[in-house]
Amino acid sequence: MTHISFDDIRALLARAFVDQDQTVAPWHRQEPAFSPDIPTAADAEGFAELVLRQHWANFRLWHVEDRARRKDAGPELIADCKYAIDKLNQERNDLIERLDLFLVRALDPVLPPLAEGVRPRFNTESLGVALDRASILALKTFHMLEQAERQGAGDDLTGECRRKLGVLCEQRVDLEQSVMDLVDDYATGRKRPKVYYQFKMYNDPRLNPELYSRKSGA
Repeated sequence: MTHISFDDIRALLARAFVDQDQTVAPWHRQEPAFSPDIPTAADAEGFAELVLRQHWANFRLWHVEDRARRKDAGPELIADCKYAIDKLNQERNDLIERLDLFLVRALDPVLPPLAEGVRPRFNTESLGVALDRASILALKTFHMLEQAERQGAGDDLTGECRRKLGVLCEQRVDLEQSVMDLVDDYATGRKRPKVYYQFKMYNDPRLNPELYSRKSGA
């Protein structure tokens, strides 16, 4: 991995927020073409691609969850949606970890040393998790605007959607600032970055008793 400064990290994160926001509408018109394999990011462009791949997992999750809530959905459709949601959630979380892994490795050489005897402090939320939240907020703002502009929805509903849209936009601005503040904490040595692994168990046939007990005939 090439040397990356704190300013480079800030620029990468700012780009992530912009890319998430600007891809939602085009993806509704044409799906992106990503390779089936998920590479480990080695540079800034690789990280930017991981951001979009993670965003794409959330994009697909959003629409599968919409389908699962149809009133006319039968058991077969609900089951198909459940399987799809589990798979996409696994992919989503795997990609969050890939984002954090890149950031931790990129930040490690430029972190200031800890003073002797000082215990490292960690944030409750990693930068990768924050980018996941930013992705979901980008999807929410797009769809809330869609509802605010929907013909025939009625003034009360469109007014409510516009108020909610304002709150969502404010929250996304706040989140981006909080992300930059966290990078500042890393730069000053107040906190240390770390990858937090989810270790999802429900998709692993070795760990989910409903899967391994049936496989063994129990």
